Amino acid sequence: MSSTLTERFSQITTFIFDIDGVMTDGSVIALETGEQPRIFNVRDGYGINRAIKMGYRVAIISAQSQMGVRKRLEYLGVKDIFIGTSPDGKLPVFKKYLAETGLNINEIVFMGDDLPDYEVMRTGVMAACPADSAEEILALSDYISPKNGGHGAVRDLIEQVMKVQGKWMAWFE
Repeated sequence: MSSTLTERFSQITTFIFDIDGVMTDGSVIALETGEQPRIFNVRDGYGINRAIKMGYRVAIISAQSQMGVRKRLEYLGVKDIFIGTSPDGKLPVFKKYLAETGLNINEIVFMGDDLPDYEVMRTGVMAACPADSAEEILALSDYISPKNGGHGAVRDLIEQVMKVQGKWMAWFE
């Protein structure tokens, strides 16, 4: 890992994630009822829950708005859930979140995968993405997980940050 990446990871206190293509593989099952279930990776969920228990903030900003997704996030302990945003409306939500929390831009890593995440990822936050992200997002990212969206990219990012900060195995020591 480069010294620049290690330095950036050492400052992180807050993880912000998109859902589709990051926490899921981007697939949607369209049911006759209109519901569109997603499949989440259990290890990603464990990483999120562990980060929260170790004192990190975790927030979600997504255009996706299914109730089942909200329930999953709440089950994991996520409190800052901004779903149902317009695909082009993530930047105003992000700026409002920053203003309300008083977070410094250097404390945040944002993981996105596609063009609706582009504007937030250009703000100076540490930009991260899964391996299978859109090429524009790959080009913009400070950290590219070797894992695909929905297949451990979230856990990988959390684990890398916590390892740099000496907190990954701290729970068990």
